[in-house]
Amino acid sequence: MALTCTTKQWALLGAEKLALALCNILNGFGANVLVCDPNAIPGNYSITDLNTLLTQSDIISLHCPLNDQTHHLIDEHAFAKMKPGVMLINTSRGALLDSKACIQALKTQKLGYLGLDVYEQESELFFKNHSDEINQDDIFSRLVGFKNVLITGHQGFFTQEALTEIANTTITNALEVEQSKSLTNSVFKN
Repeated sequence: MALTCTTKQWALLGAEKLALALCNILNGFGANVLVCDPNAIPGNYSITDLNTLLTQSDIISLHCPLNDQTHHLIDEHAFAKMKPGVMLINTSRGALLDSKACIQALKTQKLGYLGLDVYEQESELFFKNHSDEINQDDIFSRLVGFKNVLITGHQGFFTQEALTEIANTTITNALEVEQSKSLTNSVFKN
């Protein structure tokens, strides 16, 4: 029997725009989606707490901002709560994951699959040609050595549409600050 996205428990840690777009796609395939976000509003998903998300999910996708509370949010304690063989996807911020804990979870097969579009030390590795150099990042080298790990070079923001949106958001933010207006794109609640 083939597995479909309806036979796996999907989870989104964070409910920002990209997460909600992914949720809509998953719902289109009939998937049940858990969301953990303190600011989540009711939608086509079930809102839950972090512990439930970690213990009940087969596939976890990270969509959180990086701050003091989310730095290394996924660490050895989080992995200990997860189902064996869980799939983890991070397209948000590299430092949400403790990379050393990821390696240990991969070695014990607690983490079955890892997909990364971001990496904590990505500024040292991506965006430059290093083909004639020896990689000095032992953690990154170990991660890419696993057959069940896929790492891309944080390419999502290089599209014309993404760059235009980044520029428009930046200009809007600057104008609102200059005019002492309430910030449309604030990550903090007023």
